[in-house]
Parts: sequence; structure tokens; C-alpha cells
Amino acid sequence: MDSITEEPGAEHHEADGGASATDTQAGQPLPLRRPIKGRMLAGVAAGISQHFNVDVTIVRIVFAVLTIVGFTGIAYLGGLPLYLGGIPLYIACWLLIPEEGSEHSIASAFFKNRQSRSD
Repeated sequence: MDSITEEPGAEHHEADGGASATDTQAGQPLPLRRPIKGRMLAGVAAGISQHFNVDVTIVRIVFAVLTIVGFTGIAYLGGLPLYLGGIPLYIACWLLIPEEGSEHSIASAFFKNRQSRSD
């Protein structure tokens, strides 16, 4: 009799962009990728939450706080320049983190295309 049993407390978050209990093998984190499903904008928060195995809502709140603090005029918080927080950080992650099913990010594909044109 083969039956599949789940461990107590094992949660599946595929619909909201989180990792399922079977996605990580032997404690290995998932590769950092922007998922196709479960994203709100470009999938940056969902990808970060899967990679670090945290709730996607926490990552989205961090991006929102960095955006708000970046616009308040507080230039530094503990030595971290917050004028580069929020929106610029999200855009950088969108350009640098590859989409699920792809090995290359938007930025690397752009530079490879430019390099092949100049050769």
C-alpha cells in the first residue's frame, strides 16, 4: 500500500509564489529565479521568497518600506544609503534575476546581444 503522507506543518505555497515542501531537497535552497506564477509585477518578491524560504508578503512589505523610507529624505539608516532602496532595488533585481525556465537574466541577454552585434 503506497500512500503519500505529508509531514505536519508542511505547507504548499505554489499559488502565492512560495516554495512547496517538496521543492527543496536536503535543505538546498531553490535557485534564485522569478517565477511565472504567483507574481504581482515582475516576480521579484516571489522569487526572493522562494529562494530564502520566507513568506512572499514579508518580502513585499520590505520593498514597500524601503520605497517609503527612500522618499522621506532619510538618506542613511545604519550606513545603508536608502535612496537606492525600494523602486531602484526592485528594478535592479528584475533586470538581474533570470525568469523561471531561463538561464539568463534580462541584463545578461542584453549585453550578450550587444556583444554579438559589435563582433
